[in-house]
Amino acid sequence: MAVKIGEHIDLGKFPLLLAPMEDVSDPPFRYVCKQNGVDMMYTEFISSEGLIRDAAKSKQKLDIFEYERPIGIQIFGSDIESMRQSAEICTLAHPDLIDINYGCPVKNVACRGAGASLLQDIDKMVAMTKAVVDATTLPVTVKTRLGWDDNTKNVYEVAERLQDVGIKALSIHGRTRAQMYKGQADWRMIRDVKRNPRIQIPIFGNGDVDSVEKAAAWRMEYEVDGIMIGRASIGYPWIFREIKHFFETGEHLEGPTIDERVEVCKTHLIKSIEWKGDKTGIFEMRRHYANYFKGIPNFKEYRTKLVGLGDHNEILEVLEEIKERFKMHTRTRSSIYR
Repeated sequence: MAVKIGEHIDLGKFPLLLAPMEDVSDPPFRYVCKQNGVDMMYTEFISSEGLIRDAAKSKQKLDIFEYERPIGIQIFGSDIESMRQSAEICTLAHPDLIDINYGCPVKNVACRGAGASLLQDIDKMVAMTKAVVDATTLPVTVKTRLGWDDNTKNVYEVAERLQDVGIKALSIHGRTRAQMYKGQADWRMIRDVKRNPRIQIPIFGNGDVDSVEKAAAWRMEYEVDGIMIGRASIGYPWIFREIKHFFETGEHLEGPTIDERVEVCKTHLIKSIEWKGDKTGIFEMRRHYANYFKGIPNFKEYRTKLVGLGDHNEILEVLEEIKERFKMHTRTRSSIYR
């Protein structure tokens, strides 16, 4: 049976979602993930206060493209009225849905009363969610964590109460805010939410899915409706096609050749320049090179070259040189997952 969000978003039998990641899941990165089979994506999270103030950086994050659909715009904030207004602004950008971030653990979000901080005040979280639901005609979804810390794992209550005020899907990261990204994600509570007979909306699991084997095993063990993948896709968008291929055939795809890695890296760079302009596009691409070529021995000199160049033609020349130098190297699956 197909997984649906609201009446109109059909995600197929078992969707793979790209997690919203600050400074990562911008349109250029989303493009290469879409090319590799991801079923649904989200923008980087956007500050509700920034949207209301018309801040340029926040407004730019509203950019979405037809080929990305279905896509959600994710917002966060600490003020209910600001979140309501930002939902109205997001609706005008015509995404397929609006997602609320109640999971971000970083200090400059959580310590300002936004993101995972709302896990300490469920009544406010519910009121905020209702305000967003009431402010838009689009489906509203939520991403959250198990709780604030080990003493307040309240995701069961969160799931029921947010469903009651109208959310259409819930993504759960299997850690508390106190854990940040340390230790292992615990999916058992995600499974318990899914098993709750009161819960009728799709439940997506997130956290530590970094291999084909894990995706396949956890799909069965934890009974989720789909899997959201974040960090494992950085520099390795092929993870989506590999997981899908395994689900469909039970067989492993070969890892990408050096030619494939160079070509996808080039595409990412070109899209980055198209979206942000030469200077910013080249600068922001620098964080990705090491990830695209992770596992290649003696690559450091090339990474140093790539991050030091400011002309896109010169960068493309170095990428071609990498293709020639390492043409015998195929990245094995065991070398890519972290």
